[in-house]
Amino acid sequence: MSDSLDQLADEVGALERRVSDVIFDAVRAQLRDDAAEAARELERRLTRVRRSLQKAEGLLRDAERD
Repeated sequence: MSDSLDQLADEVGALERRVSDVIFDAVRAQLRDDAAEAARELERRLTRVRRSLQKAEGLLRDAERD
């Protein structure tokens, strides 16, 4: 069980890193002013997603220690 939770936490962590990359792309679009408002909204949403993924990964890692 512990190995499967660890693997799942790793997968969630990898997904969080992918979301972070997309956030950087949205910020770059804002700086270029290409659809800046849409990019800002996307950045906000993805930031919430990233935080949720970070929490999920932490919870999985904590469950692994219990």
